[in-house]
Amino acid sequence: MSVDLATVKRVARLARIAVTDEDAERMTGELNAILGFVEQLNEVDVAGVEPMTSVTPMAMKKRQDVVTDGGKAADIVANAPASAENFFLVPKVVE
Repeated sequence: MSVDLATVKRVARLARIAVTDEDAERMTGELNAILGFVEQLNEVDVAGVEPMTSVTPMAMKKRQDVVTDGGKAADIVANAPASAENFFLVPKVVE
């Protein structure tokens, strides 16, 4: 796959990035080099290679899926200027 000047300008417009003609020319070469490298990576045989989350083997830390922060409503509204029944009270704004 090859990127041309029109594609660079279109991507820049979609990303809402201001790109001059000089920058677009430079980016065309850079993007083509990146895509060439990705094409080289596609040639590597990765059959039988398991996906990794880290370069060192490690077990994921797991915890029980339970609610642990309930019952703190009074603590949460303790510093509020006005509250009622564990709800923040705010003045009505009528315009």
